[in-house]
Amino acid sequence: MTGSRALLIVDVQPTFCEGGELAVPGGNLVADRIAEHLKAHRDDYRLTITSQDWHQDPGAHFSEHPDFVDSWPPHGLAGTPTAELHPAVTAALAPSGPDVTIKKGLRQAAYSAFDGTAPDGRTLAEVLRAAGVDELDVCGIAESHCVRASALDALSAGLAVRLLTDLTVPVTEESGAAARAEISSAGGVLAVSGAGSR
Repeated sequence: MTGSRALLIVDVQPTFCEGGELAVPGGNLVADRIAEHLKAHRDDYRLTITSQDWHQDPGAHFSEHPDFVDSWPPHGLAGTPTAELHPAVTAALAPSGPDVTIKKGLRQAAYSAFDGTAPDGRTLAEVLRAAGVDELDVCGIAESHCVRASALDALSAGLAVRLLTDLTVPVTEESGAAARAEISSAGGVLAVSGAGSR
């Protein structure tokens, strides 16, 4: 397939890693792996995009008694250190930082990176369209939730999607397997980072 490929790094934030408010086991390891991928392959991509949960008042998404399906403990609080990009990813993107930063969920749940906006107010779909991107590599945390939602929205937008399975981690193995199956059945490709890179 010809075209232009971008990398979307979904919600690799300390809030979702060990020691964070909504920790996913293996989060720090995935952050380190993504950092290594960036060091080796950033030049393969037209754009490198990061998304962050950036919650201020997301309503029923936060709960003191979460059901861990539709409601969760507070996490990704806008302006707090644990809502920033993971230090390993920040270091790998230095000195220029990501090409595009998407923040999402100020006053809503916003699982998908396509629900957020860039600093200039454009949606992720608008950013990709303007850059002529038609292929997207997706990685990040958590595979079963925000990565899944982002990949499915990318497929719905007509993008060719590769899920980099070694650069993501699910909340549970079962939910990860279900997410991979759903992405694959929607037309996404399950891939390993570095395989077939340009």
